[in-house]
Parts: sequence; structure tokens; C-alpha cells
Amino acid sequence: MTEPTHAEAHGGSLGSRLNWLRAAVLGANDGIVSTAGLVVGVAGATDDRSALLTAGLAGLLAGSMSMAAGEYVSVSTQRDSERAALALERRELREQPEAELEELTELLEERGLSRDVAREAAVQLTERDALKAHARVELGIDPDDLTNPWHAAWASFLAFTVGALLPLLAIVLPPAGARLAVTVASVLVALVCTGWSSARLGAAAPRPAVVRNVAGGALAMGATYLVGSLLGAAGV
Repeated sequence: MTEPTHAEAHGGSLGSRLNWLRAAVLGANDGIVSTAGLVVGVAGATDDRSALLTAGLAGLLAGSMSMAAGEYVSVSTQRDSERAALALERRELREQPEAELEELTELLEERGLSRDVAREAAVQLTERDALKAHARVELGIDPDDLTNPWHAAWASFLAFTVGALLPLLAIVLPPAGARLAVTVASVLVALVCTGWSSARLGAAAPRPAVVRNVAGGALAMGATYLVGSLLGAAGV
């Protein structure tokens, strides 16, 4: 007989991967919408290819750098908090080990174990690695897998850049008469894809997410095009 296999992923690694994928999809979505709104707004005022390219590149670089910086600061703050919590836990384990053992026992009891089983599990976990046990059960932190702010920053930078390239290329590559139609169509198709992907990654119904995504992108492009047209007509 062959040993049964079970390929389903468990633990925090799967959730972490899904969070990264969802963040990448949402970052790309931000790049699509913000850059599309920018270039469509400029297209409302002028059909000069150089102006459109300059505006699109400026929006891409500003947006990607802003996303990367924001993600770096956010994740760095989270990492600092996790390290502070681990340092406090390490000190408590050193100064009051019995109280910490009792605390771990009670936490395991809250998860459905009987008192005796929880105590035995707490003792074994403490003997193996007390800090890791408390970090995972009490704090929900894996001390061996803290989030890297540089990884998060680069991921956000790349996701936004990839998303922003679509409207940028769509507005500068086609002939002047087709630029707006090609850009709007390609952006709306891309928003359908990112809306569907984000919903599926979050185990939600795709239809509402797609409708919200497309409606938001269409509204952004419509508003910026209107403003650009008004400014262009006024000679600004």
C-alpha cells in the first residue's frame, strides 16, 4: 500500500502567500487606475504624444515610489512592533517562567484542549522552544519569519509599475484618433481581471468586486477627462 498524500498547504505560509498575491493585485490595480486617470485627463487637454508620455512616466514613477515608501514605512513599523513584543516576551520568560507556563496553558485551554492536555502541551512546547511557543500562540507571530520591509517595498513598486505600464502604453502607442478608445477599453478589461483576481484570492464573489472596480476606474477616467477637456478649452 502507498502512503496517503495530502498536498494542501497549512499554517501561516499559505495565508502569507495569499496576502502577498492580494497586495500585488491591488498594487497593480492602483497603478492602472491612477495612471489611466492621469493620462486620460491630459488627453482631454492635448493630443501631443510627448506631453502624454511625460505625464504618464511622471505618474508611474511618482506612484510607484510613493507606494514603495508607504509600504516600507508601514511594514517597518509592524516589524518594530513585533520585535518589541518578542523582546518583552523573552524578558517575561526569563523573569517569571512559571507564570508564563500557566499563561500558555490557559491559552491552549481556550483553543479547546482539556486542562491536563493543555498543561502537558504547554510543558512540551516550553521545553522545545518557549519563545517560539508564546510568540505563535499568544502573539500570533512567527519569530523566524518576520515580514521584510524591503521585500514589501519592492513588491509594491513592481506591482504598481506593471499596472501603470498598461494605460501608459495604451495612450502613446496607438494613432492619435484611437488613443482614448484604446486606453479606456484596455483599462476596463484590466480592471475586470484585477477585480476578479482580488475577489477570488479573498474567497469572495467576483461579480460585486468586478462591478466596483470597473465603476471606480470608469468614474476616475471620466472625471479627469472632463477636467482636462475644460482646461484645454480654456487654453490653460
